[in-house]
Amino acid sequence: MISRRGFLGGFLGAAGVYGLGGLFSARAAASARAENSPEKVLGLYNVHTGERLSTRYCADGCYNENELGRINYILRCHYTNTVKPINLKVIDLLCDIKDRLAPDKEITIISGYRSPEYNEYLRRLGRHVAAGSLHMTGLAIDFAIGGIGMGELCRTAKLFAAGGVGKYPEFVHIDVGRVRYW
Repeated sequence: MISRRGFLGGFLGAAGVYGLGGLFSARAAASARAENSPEKVLGLYNVHTGERLSTRYCADGCYNENELGRINYILRCHYTNTVKPINLKVIDLLCDIKDRLAPDKEITIISGYRSPEYNEYLRRLGRHVAAGSLHMTGLAIDFAIGGIGMGELCRTAKLFAAGGVGKYPEFVHIDVGRVRYW
């Protein structure tokens, strides 16, 4: 188990080495939120793979790297089977939305990380996905929660003003890019 201080210290060091300073603010914001909610629990179901995950990825304000790895795995691109890190801020946002509306319910994942190949495939199918989709950088998740309408999910996501929120007939899109709604 890694402490917030250890996590941020390691990340800050890596940010300096790799020039990732812009990512630090997202990690710092997520870490600050962890202090306010010392336990973060998710139940996830991936509709494309049929996999389920129940995880407590943050306890006593400390993120568990193994559990974050399991989250990244279930949110992988099912088309290429590629696993990429999902931004901690978007994972925490997903958890915060779930906690606000349905703390004990499982989240149905439509899309987490999306490989460039899969994104282009969806574009060719006419699915109206953005060429530069934030899914390709681990900054977006499409999801639903059984028994909660898309309108209510969308309204709740907007309350956080954490990035983009899009309402679709069968899922809601959240991302941690600029704040915008559709």
